[in-house]
Amino acid sequence: MNNPPDINSIEHDTEDVPVLLGELVRLAEKQATALLEQSSLARRRTESTSEVALHSLKTAENAEKQTGMALERTALTREQTRLSTRGSELANIRTELAQERTVHAEERTRLASQRTEMAHRRTSLAEWRSQLAGERTEMGRRRTALSGRRTELAEQRNRLAEGRTELARHRTAAAITRTRLSLERTELAKGRTALALVRTGFACLTLGVTFFRYFGLSMWSLFDGALVLSSILLIYVGGKAYRRSLVAEKSLMGLLSGDQGLVQATFAAKPEH
Repeated sequence: MNNPPDINSIEHDTEDVPVLLGELVRLAEKQATALLEQSSLARRRTESTSEVALHSLKTAENAEKQTGMALERTALTREQTRLSTRGSELANIRTELAQERTVHAEERTRLASQRTEMAHRRTSLAEWRSQLAGERTEMGRRRTALSGRRTELAEQRNRLAEGRTELARHRTAAAITRTRLSLERTELAKGRTALALVRTGFACLTLGVTFFRYFGLSMWSLFDGALVLSSILLIYVGGKAYRRSLVAEKSLMGLLSGDQGLVQATFAAKPEH
């Protein structure tokens, strides 16, 4: 047989029903609150995703702009390098032409020396002819007049030979002067080449500093540093070469200050009063 339910247990269960209902209500409220917070979080996540997408688009656009500017900068650097190389080639050509002119001037100097030697020989021959003319004068009275005439002609030849010798000396001095002036032109061309190197170095230095200040620390910083180092090397090499050319030019100016050919040309250029 079944035992009848206990009256005390039934009363106790009846008293716990409101408590359980209250807990169910609180749980329902907590669940609703959690659903609201989940919806808010989902909305915030959607907004964050949109902002991240916009930021990614802006970053991509900036990257494309930086890439275009880097390509333009590379093209400008190549063009500047090509122009600098062309300028160096032209300077080398001018230097070679100056050296060729120097060689020609030395050849002219050698020819002038040979002409001077030949004039000396002609002078000695004229003197020997004068001696023969004197001996012939002693050989006969009839030949005296002719010998005297020959003597006069020999003296005229001597004067002409001396004049030619003096002219040859003037030409020799002028050739030496031209040689020294050609050397000075060569040194000036070397100085211009050195100054072109210094100018190229300063241009590269300015370009490297400008790129560094514009872009800051980036993947191109190594290129900017290499550009600055190469510009410093160009400035050092150009300055050293220019200093050597200045020293050589001063020595040549010292030689030209006492050059006889230049002094004679100066006096010949002055008008007579």
